[in-house]
Parts: sequence; C-alpha cells; structure tokens
Amino acid sequence: MKIEILGTGCPKCQKLYDAVKDAVTQTGVQAEIVKVTKINDILNYGIMVTPALVIDGKVKMAGKIPSSDEIVNWLRQ
Repeated sequence: MKIEILGTGCPKCQKLYDAVKDAVTQTGVQAEIVKVTKINDILNYGIMVTPALVIDGKVKMAGKIPSSDEIVNWLRQ
C-alpha cells in the first residue's frame, strides 16, 4: 500500500502525517508513507487545498485532517 500526504509542509500536513503513521502502526498494514511537497505534483491529483490524503492513487480527503477512525477504515478497505 502506498500512502501519500500532499502538502507543502505546513503544521496541518505534519499532523496528518503523524495521524497516518499512528493508524498504520495501529492496523499493522504494510504501507509506504510518502510526503508530496512539490506544487506541480500536488496539482496533478486535482488538489487545490492541502493537506490531502491519497491511498493507492485515490484521493481520500483534502482540505482537512480526517479522524483516526476514518484513516483506520480506509487502511482496512
């Protein structure tokens, strides 16, 4: 599983990264967590607001930080 955190490095982006890392640990899934910080790469996903969460190429959420339960549910799907 590949998880991408889209954002320029703002505090919200770091908070999302930490939340995803915790959810991966909690669920025990094998995942690669990548920070995507280049504006052009972020725009390729059609994202206009950050932070955003992409799992296996699918945008799950943008513009806010999802709850821990939401992240865990996406990882288990």
